[in-house]
Amino acid sequence: MKYRQLGKTSITVSEIGFGSWGIGGRTEGATSYGATDDAESKRALEAAFDAGITLYDTSDLYGYGHSEELIGEVFDGRREKVVIASKVGYVKHGGPHDFSPLRIRQCAEASLRRLRTDYIDLYQLHSPSLDELCGTPGAIDEMQKLKKEGKIRAIGISVKSPQDGFRAVTEFGAESVQVNFNLIDQRILDNEFIDFARDQGIGVIARTPLGFGFLSGTITDFSFSSDDHRSSWPESQLRRWASAPSMFKFLNESRSWTPTQIALKFCLSFPAVSSVIPGILHPSEARENASASDLSQFAQEEIARAREVYHAHEFFDSTLKKSKGKT
Repeated sequence: MKYRQLGKTSITVSEIGFGSWGIGGRTEGATSYGATDDAESKRALEAAFDAGITLYDTSDLYGYGHSEELIGEVFDGRREKVVIASKVGYVKHGGPHDFSPLRIRQCAEASLRRLRTDYIDLYQLHSPSLDELCGTPGAIDEMQKLKKEGKIRAIGISVKSPQDGFRAVTEFGAESVQVNFNLIDQRILDNEFIDFARDQGIGVIARTPLGFGFLSGTITDFSFSSDDHRSSWPESQLRRWASAPSMFKFLNESRSWTPTQIALKFCLSFPAVSSVIPGILHPSEARENASASDLSQFAQEEIARAREVYHAHEFFDSTLKKSKGKT
């Protein structure tokens, strides 16, 4: 496993992180990845740790705190060996948000209890409307207070869209930005946010690096359970994503990598990306994801060709274009 700095912060993170929405388990409606087994989730966390993964990204939204509880339980007694990133803002899945100073404070204290720790390494506002945030007095000030008190080490914003990344930094002082980025969503390259983040020393955490699982090349059945958030998406969209790995097979012409490793390594081809956080549910996924860090880099010609393929195809159904910024 290789490690990178989180922007200009003093925090070092593993190139491959652990996205923990899934281990939060089932929540009401199509708002999760379905039912999970806590014992298997804990084995996945242990396998990730053993493979060198140090960054664990969670939220008080995931299982309404259950994801945090599992992370707190597994890493109790070795807290200093991991980097925990959590988020605040959602009252429930799908909204509304509440970024009032009182709620930020209350949620931070509750997350600390669930995580069995007295500090959170990276505390992130969870997909705010930045216009709404402008109209919420004291939200950023409260985050700064938590940092001064030592309850958080760095302030981040998990943005709804790549374009929001600029304002997250310039208007709200985010030290880290979490943003969608993968082979079929290269908007942070198109709008040059990746270059801006590099020049400003901002940490970039790439979420959905496997395109909600579709870039793993393992999804062929679209009959998701009713509590899986993907069940609410049009089949035309699911088919577009399922076909995507074959379009990037050229990246494997002289290699024997898995589609998952290809997808993760593409994101890590950009030094401004501090870490990628694929969702992990099972120990085998943790090990496969972690192994991508040690693989060789793509040549610039291969990256350029991947950019050409991306621009030659429309990977998002028109009905989903307005909702690319999933949690």
